[in-house]
Amino acid sequence: MSALAPPLLASRAQLPDAGAAQPLLTVRGLLKHFSVRGRRGAVVRAVDGIDFDVLKGETLGVVGESGCGKSTTARLLMSLIEPGAGEVLFDGRTVGSRELPLRDYRRQVQMVFQDSYSSLNPRLPIEASVAFGPRVHGLGAAAASARARELLARVGLEPGRFAARYPHELSGGQRQRVNIARALALEPRLVILDEAVSALDKSVEAQVLNLLLDLKQEFGLTYLFISHDLHVVRYLCDRVMVMYLGQVAEIGEAARLYESPAHPYSRALLSSMPSMDPDRRTEQAPLAGDPPNPIDPPPGCRFHTRCPDVQPVCSQRVPALCQPGAGHRVACLKYEPGSGHPAAPPALAKSE
Repeated sequence: MSALAPPLLASRAQLPDAGAAQPLLTVRGLLKHFSVRGRRGAVVRAVDGIDFDVLKGETLGVVGESGCGKSTTARLLMSLIEPGAGEVLFDGRTVGSRELPLRDYRRQVQMVFQDSYSSLNPRLPIEASVAFGPRVHGLGAAAASARARELLARVGLEPGRFAARYPHELSGGQRQRVNIARALALEPRLVILDEAVSALDKSVEAQVLNLLLDLKQEFGLTYLFISHDLHVVRYLCDRVMVMYLGQVAEIGEAARLYESPAHPYSRALLSSMPSMDPDRRTEQAPLAGDPPNPIDPPPGCRFHTRCPDVQPVCSQRVPALCQPGAGHRVACLKYEPGSGHPAAPPALAKSE
């Protein structure tokens, strides 16, 4: 345990497994539409009413095609943009309310961005960049500098060599280590990683991923990990949420979702993963066509225009997130009792 970590962090790292089942972050009905310039009344439905939980101590992966709303969701959770509707609870308290002001929330939730260069101030040496957050939150200059140097050492950057350097003097992997150190400087409980390793070459990516795993265990962290790399998500994440066109298609344990995905879109997405096994080569495209326009999405299930299991009811009824198994939820009429899809289970009997 690093000398930097206070007793509170040490105790979180030693929580029993039962505590990890409790939600740290709860999202209900989160929505964000962007107005289209030059088209009166037209909006891009970037995030369109999503519900999910991030459990204490877990790593939740978020995957989906480009434009499905992953990064917008991250920025909404950080309150970098204002939601159109919805509620975000952090440890049972409403974010932005009197009981949890944004300043207190942002101290406990930090973010690592995809572009390691543009997210750093080019005019500040990296020690000052890491120390900036603690200084803003009231830590003295000497204590903030000491914390920054210790964190730089913890992420593999020797302070004597790197503390006085500027971002342009570092490689991409080194800059991302600086961003990770900066995210940890306020001793957060939740770290949102938005494509944090996608710009790195594979050898450096592996080092950063292993660093993230070590830091999670050492500091008792919870991660929300957004990525397009399905292999990385499988390696790092405990649960996975699949998004499609601004909505949640499926969410469940990573091992189960990868082995037997329930949603047709999840199956198509996972089948795109490259395989070294010649017996598992993809000979036929698993998915045809492009995603629909987010300005004018199709009615009913948004995936029905590309779905191999489509039925007439799919264009008429919006699927709810139902639960085909414990801890697993999927938005597909095939699994919704009484939905009208031929493969759906019968409607549940109403209790009198």
